Amino acid sequence: MINPGTYNITVWQGADYDKTFTVTQGGTALNWSGYTARMQVRDSSDATATLLSLTNGSGITLGGTAGTVALAITAAQSTAIPAGSYAYDLELVSSGLQVTRLLQGAFTVSGNVTR
Repeated sequence: MINPGTYNITVWQGADYDKTFTVTQGGTALNWSGYTARMQVRDSSDATATLLSLTNGSGITLGGTAGTVALAITAAQSTAIPAGSYAYDLELVSSGLQVTRLLQGAFTVSGNVTR
């Protein structure tokens, strides 16, 4: 079990966003084979509406034994979120259904001027 890290994400409205994290413990990459991933962005942690939802094959790619987690948000997805500050978390679920919150933090969308 690992404690979630805090990582604040800034996305530029109308632009693509790509970020790859390598997760290690004691200097060794964690193995994400057999895991699925999910990430949601909301106004706050208790909000019911989801502004963005990513999953395996739909915005999240897990790198298995390399320990990587890649996030990809398309320009169309970032355009659909109003400029502002929100909350997100990223969870990994093992094949045994153990849920690990990997990251959490602020999700900021910087407004688009050029359209």
